[in-house]
This record gives sequence, C-alpha cells and structure tokens, in this order.
Amino acid sequence: MQTHVAIIGAGPAGLTAAYLLSKHNIHVTVLESDPEYVGGIARTVQYKGYCFDIGGHRFFSKSKEVEDFWSEILPNDMLNRPRSSRIFYRGKFFAYPLKIFEVLFKLGIWQSVYCFLSYLRAKLFPVKDPKNFEEWVSNHFGKKLFSIFFKTYTEKVWGMDCGQISADWAAQRIKGLSLMSAIMNALKPARKSSDVIKTLINTFRYPRKGPGMLWEACAEKIKHSGNIVLLGQRVTGCEFDGKCWHITYKNSDGDIGLFDATHVISSAPLHEMIIDYFKPQLPTAVLHAASQLKYRDFLIVVLILKDKKHFDDNWIYIHDPTVDVGRIQNFKSWSPEMVPDPSMCCYGMEYFCFAGDGLWESHDNDLIEKAKHEIQKIGLANAEDIIDGCVVRQPKAYPVYDADYKKNVAIIREEIEKNYPSFYFVGRNGMHKYNNQDHAMMTAMLSVKNILAGKKQYDIWQVNQDAEYHESGEAGQLGMGLRSVPEKLT
Repeated sequence: MQTHVAIIGAGPAGLTAAYLLSKHNIHVTVLESDPEYVGGIARTVQYKGYCFDIGGHRFFSKSKEVEDFWSEILPNDMLNRPRSSRIFYRGKFFAYPLKIFEVLFKLGIWQSVYCFLSYLRAKLFPVKDPKNFEEWVSNHFGKKLFSIFFKTYTEKVWGMDCGQISADWAAQRIKGLSLMSAIMNALKPARKSSDVIKTLINTFRYPRKGPGMLWEACAEKIKHSGNIVLLGQRVTGCEFDGKCWHITYKNSDGDIGLFDATHVISSAPLHEMIIDYFKPQLPTAVLHAASQLKYRDFLIVVLILKDKKHFDDNWIYIHDPTVDVGRIQNFKSWSPEMVPDPSMCCYGMEYFCFAGDGLWESHDNDLIEKAKHEIQKIGLANAEDIIDGCVVRQPKAYPVYDADYKKNVAIIREEIEKNYPSFYFVGRNGMHKYNNQDHAMMTAMLSVKNILAGKKQYDIWQVNQDAEYHESGEAGQLGMGLRSVPEKLT
C-alpha cells in the first residue's frame, strides 16, 4: 500500500505535518471536526468584520525551521509587533515580566519588607523536592510573592488549588527566575542577551488578520497539492488490523466516511483518542489512565467599544479575586487590521471554566453584561462606550497538569509505542503536554521526519523538555530545531 497518512485535527501540529508530507509527495487526509475554521485554538474567529485570536499567539521561535515555515506559508503578511503585558493587582498595574523595583515601589515599604523576609525564609528553609506548583514557586520567590503574583491567576486558569498542580509545569514555564536573580539583573549593567535570563521576548511576528490567516493559507496549500482537508468531520473510529489503519468519520448530518491509511498523526485530545476512537480496545490499565486525564475549558467574551486608549497591551493578567475574568486581550494591539474601524477597539475577556459548569452554560447576553461590569470595575473601559459583544467558547483548551498526569500519559505512551509504531501523537492536546505553538509544530516536524525515514529516529516526547526555553533568545537562532529538540535515537 502506498504511504497515506491520516491526520486527525487541523491545528498547528496537524497542518504542519500535512503540509510537510505533501511537499514530499506523501498523500494525506486531514480530518477536522470544526465545520468552519482550521487552526484549532490558533484559529481566527470573525464577527461583523472584527477578528479574534482565541488563545493569544505570538509568532516567535528559537527554531529556524519553525520561523522559516511561517515565512514560507505567509511571506508577505507578517507584521512585527511589540510585546506588552501587565498584571493587575489591587487596583495597580505591574509590568510583566516583573520589574522588581516597580513591584517594591507599588507594593509599599511594609509589603516589600514582608515579601523580602518571606523570600529569605524560603531560601533558608526551602521545601525539599517540591512536588506541586505552590511549593516550587514559593521556593523561588517566597510565599508572599507567590500569593500576590502567582496564586490567584493560576487558580483561575486551572480551577484547582495550586497545591494540586504539578511542580514540573512551574519548572517548565518559569525556570531560571527567582527574586534574587530579578534583583541582580536590575542592578547590573546591560549585558549581552545570551547572558541574561529572560522569560518573554520584546517583539514578535504576527499575521495581519490573526493566527488563523496563516493556518488557512497552509490548508489551501495542502489542498492545492492534491491532498484532502475535510472540515466538519468528526473521527468515530481508528482501527488497526496489523497492517494498516481503517479511519471512519462522520459529519453533523450523520454521513459516514471511511478510508485506509498506513500512518496516523493525531492531535485530538488524548483522552478521546484512546477511549472513544482507538480499536481494537486497549488494555484496561491504558483505558483507566486515559480516563484520568482532564481538560480545562474557557470562553472569551468579546467587547466592541469606542477606542478611548485605556490600554495598549497585548493582554493583561487579572490577579484580582473580586472579578472572575482571568486575562484581557486587546486585539487591536495584536494587529490594527483585526479591528475594521480605527475609531473602535475590541477586547477579549477570558474566563476559564469547565464545560457544563454555570459559567459555561450562561446565556451569551448574561456573559456580555458580566464582562461589561468587570471591565469597568477594573478601570479599563466605561460600560456606556461598549456597543456590541459576542461569546466564543473553547472546549478542551488546556490539558490539566495534576499530580498524576505524567504517570497516566507514560502508561498510554508505552502501550502505543510498543504495539502501534505507525501511530503518532502530536501537539498540546494530542500529547497532553503544555506545548506552545512552535513546540506543537516541532512535534509534527519530527513525526514527519520519522515517517519519511521509515523508522522513529527522533523521540518527539523530548520536545519542550528543556524548561528554560520560553520565548527567549533570538528568533531562529538555534538552527533547524528548538533548544529542546532531541538527537536521533541510537
């Protein structure tokens, strides 16, 4: 049978794999459950000419291969944009990444002394072998700064106590930073960028009409190469007979499709793939491990309003427990072309929740009124300036990183790698890993290399294992791969 790759999910990982395989004349069929958009959480949703970036996507990578991919797909429509983020806490705004002297000044002398004493205590009596997010961050910043700048927002995002969140997630996101390193970097004269610990870049590229513009162009290139991208098609079965895969799918009308494939690349939620689609049924221990994997959902209340220049950040993190909104995006700051009328602006109020809970099930009009009230309370807009709004819901936005997720993923991974070598998990939900967009793409790129080589030369699970990588350094400076791209297997 000629090589034919089934790709489940048309997000960044799935479309990256499909495009690269099509360039090597490998036949691909991409199945996407969304009836309208490609890009997954990196899609661009439109409403009355306004464009919304659902997840907030900065196009920046230390992988030259990823940067070149973006340039190849969208050579003339990428803007260079300034990065600007802040934290809102107790009625004040703090730059993010945190600027230590600004923090100490705005908190006041007694709060600052308390924070520093808390930090000293953490250094003298650290938690040995921290197991959870709270312990890890408190070791690096002290409990007081943890409670101010980490606890509230983190618990809004994940819907659980910081003591229940895995410490390795904290290490992955903010390794290399501590209160003392921030102070020392503030005191020392400017040094070369390679010597300075950074958590975020200062500028990034961005498609004129949002991230979906790039992925829509990618899907068109795949189709123009003679391959297939099907929207509104939900996978119902993925069965292996020992030689090839039999893929079944259906649309919203119940029409059923079937095709055979030599390989499968899946960015579908790992839980769903293992329990709902995979055939023959996997061992009980694997099914149980998959059933324990959880996901966090969120929704964005989009507010369209007169532009009174209240803020120009890409987004603001809301560390205020008196409001439910977790983060506020300013879509005009991502790209002016996201907003069709220059006298207007457009904000995205992000609410983290679980599908089926009270917030998720709220009527759109009630959510819009709630968002109006909260943005006025924060001081970023006046309710009377808001002229329209809409709601976008995003199920399974984030895999949950509880204490047992790594163990459960390992059980699934061992079974698939042992018995189904032509099956590849890629992307954030597909691997149940916190992959940024470029990391998700790299898992796809390495999967393609393995398929073309006829064997698994690269362990894609090592992508993003280097916790110090997080939008730092020079774009594309590390050659073809990310800092964390594994070497070939021996």
